[in-house]
Amino acid sequence: MAKILIIEDDHDLADLVKTGLVREGFEVQVTHTGLEGLEIARTDAPDLIILDLMLPDIDGIDLCRDLRASGDVGILMLTARGMVGERVRGLHAGADDYVPKPFAFEELVARIKAVLRRRSTEGIIRVADLEINLDRREVRRAGRPIGLTTREFDLLRLLAQNAGKPMRREVILQRLWGDDFEGETDPVKVYINFLRRKLNAEGEPDLIHSLRGFGYVLKESS
Repeated sequence: MAKILIIEDDHDLADLVKTGLVREGFEVQVTHTGLEGLEIARTDAPDLIILDLMLPDIDGIDLCRDLRASGDVGILMLTARGMVGERVRGLHAGADDYVPKPFAFEELVARIKAVLRRRSTEGIIRVADLEINLDRREVRRAGRPIGLTTREFDLLRLLAQNAGKPMRREVILQRLWGDDFEGETDPVKVYINFLRRKLNAEGEPDLIHSLRGFGYVLKESS
């Protein structure tokens, strides 16, 4: 589930957009000031920010620049129709796309999904409800954060980068432990079990599947 932050001083519009996006399956936060939006972006790490350029407390272009500097987040600008110069400045300041007002909600959703798709190839991998941020080394499942050790994250990243493709146990061992590993305990099996315990809440299907005599694969349960 992608997290979206709306920074919009028009309360009615913000509430309307939030209601629609929640129905689309997004997790949504709303703020009506730019400074509060910047603070939320820094602490809550949303996947995408819908940013109205016309805010009462801070210049929207400056805020866009600050948001881009504070982290790798998708930014979708809301602008008044005809503000070509502002749209160009916003794109130069780091925005990914824009939607002119008034807009059709269907277009807004389509542009949000397009930005998220583009950015998912730049550092975020999603498998079912599992989200792995490679740049921040953060993992979430069904929206909840999951703390992993360095080795656990490296193993999950390797499986995620090959999602849907079976990986031989020997290949995983070579990639993560190298040629100098010595010991009787199978570290791949041990760390797979660590991951499963952390990734799977009660009632959730296992995303890491064992392939008898071969290895493992990360994929959505059928």
